[in-house]
Amino acid sequence: MSNILIFGNSGSGKSTLAKELCSPGILAHLDLDTLAWKPVSPPERMPLEESAKKIDEFLSSNQDRVIEACYTDLLEIVVSKSTEMIFMNLPVETCKTNARNRPWEPHKYKSKEAQDANLEMLIDWIAQYTDRNDSFSLASHEELYTKYTGKKKTYVSNKRNT
Repeated sequence: MSNILIFGNSGSGKSTLAKELCSPGILAHLDLDTLAWKPVSPPERMPLEESAKKIDEFLSSNQDRVIEACYTDLLEIVVSKSTEMIFMNLPVETCKTNARNRPWEPHKYKSKEAQDANLEMLIDWIAQYTDRNDSFSLASHEELYTKYTGKKKTYVSNKRNT
């Protein structure tokens, strides 16, 4: 059984790696962005209990899976059920470049234009990664990684063998 958690800053390559790992069709993929936010503008987090319920539904339906996110509070719900952890600990500048070059994500945005309209806000948010002290921060990710006792690895570049 494979239950892989991938986490890191926005733009670090979490989704790309998750898709690579899932490409053989053996592992189900869950991007926690899809259940962490209410469908409102400006963005507003969904209550943790509601996100947790949706995560449980996904877990019940998928024995082998990859879950990716930047939300430590949501990852803590599934960390005890994981068999491997991957920390995408890339430099902030690389994450910003990746975000600028990101293809349209139709599961998150109605159009490429809608995605691009949020780009500068996202770039600013990515830049704050090392300074923030929330569940999306470098400090929170490092703590999650340090506490984890299972198989784990850190990527500091998007150049890797998966």
